[in-house]
Amino acid sequence: MQSYTEENYLKTIYHLAEKTINVQTNAIAEQMQTKPASVTDMIKKLADKGLVDYIKYQGVTLTETGKNTAIDIVRKHRLWEVFLVDKLNFKWDEVHDVAEELEHIKSIELIERLDEFLGFPKADPHGDPIPDKNGRFAKTQFIKLIELTIGDQGTITGVTQHSSAFLKHLEKLGLTLGKKIQISDVTDFDGSVEILLSDKQVNISREVAKHILISSNGKN
Repeated sequence: MQSYTEENYLKTIYHLAEKTINVQTNAIAEQMQTKPASVTDMIKKLADKGLVDYIKYQGVTLTETGKNTAIDIVRKHRLWEVFLVDKLNFKWDEVHDVAEELEHIKSIELIERLDEFLGFPKADPHGDPIPDKNGRFAKTQFIKLIELTIGDQGTITGVTQHSSAFLKHLEKLGLTLGKKIQISDVTDFDGSVEILLSDKQVNISREVAKHILISSNGKN
């Protein structure tokens, strides 16, 4: 049984490991908003429990047990986000902090019933895949909006930036999950993108475009 703090560390390491094999303690400290020395102490505790492998100056990796634990936490977090949006009418920019608390509930039966109640969803409100009870993720194929060229069209399937400010910005523009878009123009000077969305033109910056995920339908 892990403490809330230990679970938060495992989840953080899991997400950081999606970008690099060996996760550095400084990166964990930055993500957890704590001191590197505190991270080192926690990593040693997790290593003693067989949840991580740690070699000084080389970084941290999750053991198989640690990875499975982290995936289970991610699963609970994303299922609760679906519940909050679909059943309690939270907005997609409001659910993260609440799900951070709910993800630590230990009851396996509750989570299995929640999954069934929601219809076994494959993705959360931000488009992130939800693993099944065996830790398997459904295969998804998408590209970043910034990689599309003029004439390309597709459907918004996810985002890689989950801050409340970013999600509110997208909602204000009408760029939410499931919306169909087509690239009208790309500005050479700053990489900004003009999008056709439901017969209206929407302009977004390159910074915004690189955080929107699209299932591409090719060119019109």
